[in-house]
Amino acid sequence: MDIPGSNIGSEHPKFALPVDSEHKATEFRLFSAAAPHMRAFHLSWISFLACFVSSFAAAPLLPVIRDNLNLTATDIGNAGIASVSGAVFARIAMGTACDLFGPRLASAALILLTSPAIYFTSIASSPVSFILVRFFTGFSLATFVSTQFWMSSMFSAPVVGTANGVAGGWGNLGGGATQLIMPLVFSLICNIGVVKFTAWRIAFFIPALFQTLSAFAVLIFGQDMPDGNFKALQKSGNKPKDKFSQVFYHGITNYRGWILALTYGFCFGVELTVDNIIAEYFYDRFNLKLHTAGIIAASSGLANIVSRPGGGIISDAMGKRFGMRGRLWSLWVVQTMGGVLCIILGRVGSLTASIIVLITFSVFVQAACGLTFGVVPFVSRRSLGVISGMTGGGGNVGAVLTQIIFFRGSKYSKETGISLMGIMIICCTLPLCLIYFPQWGGMLCGPSSNDNATEEDYYLSEWNSKDKEKGFHHASLKFADNSRSERGRRVGSEPMPFDETPATHA
Repeated sequence: MDIPGSNIGSEHPKFALPVDSEHKATEFRLFSAAAPHMRAFHLSWISFLACFVSSFAAAPLLPVIRDNLNLTATDIGNAGIASVSGAVFARIAMGTACDLFGPRLASAALILLTSPAIYFTSIASSPVSFILVRFFTGFSLATFVSTQFWMSSMFSAPVVGTANGVAGGWGNLGGGATQLIMPLVFSLICNIGVVKFTAWRIAFFIPALFQTLSAFAVLIFGQDMPDGNFKALQKSGNKPKDKFSQVFYHGITNYRGWILALTYGFCFGVELTVDNIIAEYFYDRFNLKLHTAGIIAASSGLANIVSRPGGGIISDAMGKRFGMRGRLWSLWVVQTMGGVLCIILGRVGSLTASIIVLITFSVFVQAACGLTFGVVPFVSRRSLGVISGMTGGGGNVGAVLTQIIFFRGSKYSKETGISLMGIMIICCTLPLCLIYFPQWGGMLCGPSSNDNATEEDYYLSEWNSKDKEKGFHHASLKFADNSRSERGRRVGSEPMPFDETPATHA
């Protein structure tokens, strides 16, 4: 019997997009809403954008909020830290939830659980309550992990970087969009006669409602995998129910995930920090109007419309030409350039030059985010969610560290803090040279000469003999075959039918 909205039970499932042996789309058609692949894409980025708008809705209104609640510089710094620290562990938990329950339920549940915090922002009456609502709202940023997991489940190796980059980038647009939306909403409310200390509170109902509606859209219209939802697939026997302990173990013991978490902490983490401080920085340093400072700050976040997707596209192009080594090298170069531009941003003294450097810096840092998640889907097949969660959580850890070290209180001026943050970006990008895949190589050396260093050996190492006897490893075999493209054009390879087990594992 066919399950509505899925392809279970269909001997020859039909999809609007061409697919590989796992039924993942091998093409990315941006302006299509075809189910299930492109529909999942649009639901994921819209819901993530809603969470981003909510998490940073307070930033452009801080000059008004700080006067109303008598916030000190330390209070503002702590609130900024709180807005990104909550998602550190939430992202790791979200990754595991995606592995076990699917991205649709995991994402919608978190969005609905965090929505009340946005409504409660309107009744914040003290620095402590303001910090708390920003902390709980920030949990919603963990939906980034479900977004990347969902895209990696729907799109094949040749286009997964592009899908991840566009979904993540367009979701991150919320960081720029909120810099425009919230001052505009605030002004409209003030124009109808509401006093400003009440207007900013009413304004928070707009992002709260947007986030709530996005959760219901994901639940009603979304689908976990190309062939259906997790629960239906497990019932039908088409997807084995994995063990939490094994999924978690294979994720946290893969050192590549930890390195990517560190480097992501200083591209996405820096982006989060900039979202929190940049409007206030321009407002105070150049004596601008609140609305003007918001527009300039928005230009940084809005660069995501092309920058992060561009990073994903570059990653796929480099992977096609040079394999995994090309993906790693391009990530290192782009992120290091972002660090250099960050140093320059803190040292530029004119308004015009600062805006130009800010936008250029944002493009490089956000492209590095897209390049990072061009690598993440290949680190593990069994523990994809955990690796995604670790990497995403690393982004929030980086944001917390940079704000504690450079922007909390008055230890450094904001311009000095920005330059020091750039030095940190450069240093924390260097460990990328330590990532090595036996079947593909790393930045500094090529693949292993060992005959057993194949895609099948790498991905089947996550399964023990009992799991293989039960056939749990079949999805990893398909993924291994579909990821042969990571060898690049320079290394010829004969594709192996996905339903055949290599002789070494027979």
